[in-house]
Amino acid sequence: MLKPSQYKHIIWDWNGTLLDDAWLFVDIMNGVLEKRNMNPITVEKYREIFGFPIKEYYKKLGFDLKKESFHKSGLEFIRAYEKRRYEADLHPKVNSILSKLVSMNIHHSILSAQHQRLLDDLTKHYNVRKYFTEINGLNDYYAHSKVDIGIEWMKKTEILSSEVLLIGDTDHDFEVAQALGIDCLLISHGHHCHSRLSQTGAPVIRELENIFHIFAIDLDPVEIGQT
Repeated sequence: MLKPSQYKHIIWDWNGTLLDDAWLFVDIMNGVLEKRNMNPITVEKYREIFGFPIKEYYKKLGFDLKKESFHKSGLEFIRAYEKRRYEADLHPKVNSILSKLVSMNIHHSILSAQHQRLLDDLTKHYNVRKYFTEINGLNDYYAHSKVDIGIEWMKKTEILSSEVLLIGDTDHDFEVAQALGIDCLLISHGHHCHSRLSQTGAPVIRELENIFHIFAIDLDPVEIGQT
């Protein structure tokens, strides 16, 4: 059960949770698949099979990693994503939610499987860097796991694990929260579907705006309709 009144820090996932880019992942991947005469995937199928480590996801898509290295096909995807990275938008109400939570003296950080350089660029581009005390990504493009950097963050923080909430959009985010010994809230508007997230046993909401209700946040009239 979530305990909103005791949380002093929220660890946010980035892709899919705050940034609405699952559709972009699918569109770019279909371009990679098309070049190899492989069948395209739908967003629905993607949300069923995407996962970590990313190499396993490529196998599920049908890539024969014995004939073509994961490095080659993965790098092709990454380069295409970097070129198109600004096409995605933040999910609705991201700025309003973060601003309100900061005003409640709740601090925030990002824990992402995205490359640190790209993560720094995107959080600046979408003008949300100001909300976070720390932004943690990976130092490679292979997205093995976020557990290690999460553990390192917990070691150096003085916040009790009971005062930290992780919010993400994949079952891997739940695994990270379990490894860190912290509570987890999952959102099914990103890279994993609702039924898949529900299997973790963690509370699942369908959209970010539900956080207003969880934390009993009242929006000012001028904020209604803003993002």
